[in-house]
Amino acid sequence: MNYTATPDFLKDRVILITGSGNGIGAAVAKAYANYGATVILLDKNIAALEQVYDDIVASGATMPAIYPLDLKGASIPDYDELASNINDNFGRLDGLVHCAVTLGQLAPIQHQDPQEWLETLHINLTAPYLLTRSCLPLIQKYDNAAIIFTTDYYKDKAYWSSYGISKAAIEGFSKQLADEMECDGRVQVNCIDPGKVKTAFYTRAFPGIDPSPLANPEDIVDSYLYLMSNDSQSVNGQVIKAQ
Repeated sequence: MNYTATPDFLKDRVILITGSGNGIGAAVAKAYANYGATVILLDKNIAALEQVYDDIVASGATMPAIYPLDLKGASIPDYDELASNINDNFGRLDGLVHCAVTLGQLAPIQHQDPQEWLETLHINLTAPYLLTRSCLPLIQKYDNAAIIFTTDYYKDKAYWSSYGISKAAIEGFSKQLADEMECDGRVQVNCIDPGKVKTAFYTRAFPGIDPSPLANPEDIVDSYLYLMSNDSQSVNGQVIKAQ
């Protein structure tokens, strides 16, 4: 997708991005900050978050914030506390972007480890639900807010197991939430399928494939910019392909 954003079109907006320590999440965070947003960087890897933070500051973009959280072990009160802290420190939340993900175990269903299945579904599906649930009252306070989920083409392919199931489910959850938000008209909810991107995640999923010809995370952020812009106000409940 090619989208030309207006300079500073995200000025004064506060956007929370999960999985922003690396890969697509980090690229989206940097792009949003470059267009004026105050980004809240959420990831379990503190060192990675600090590097993204430093990169944003060094670029001269809007000062970000760091919120370390391990989605695997976070409890329901942890998400409520996060939303409360955002309200106390920023007074608003204009966008929520879900990029955090775990691959789980790629194997036939009968050979899946049940515990890993549960953990993968929790990180990729239950945690986004819990975070969205806690943040929704704050997001609904302002017009032109957006919630973006990240999905995957491989959701219904053989051997993708709990990862694929979680992505199919997140698309269903996104459409359900979009339907519920439609009457209010303030919050647009959509999914983005980034396609094949040169990330550490892709290398883990396809260790035998050379990733060098693939798009870099920075090359596919246009879709995330578009869905966070006023130009996409009529787009709701859709799956957007980034490339």
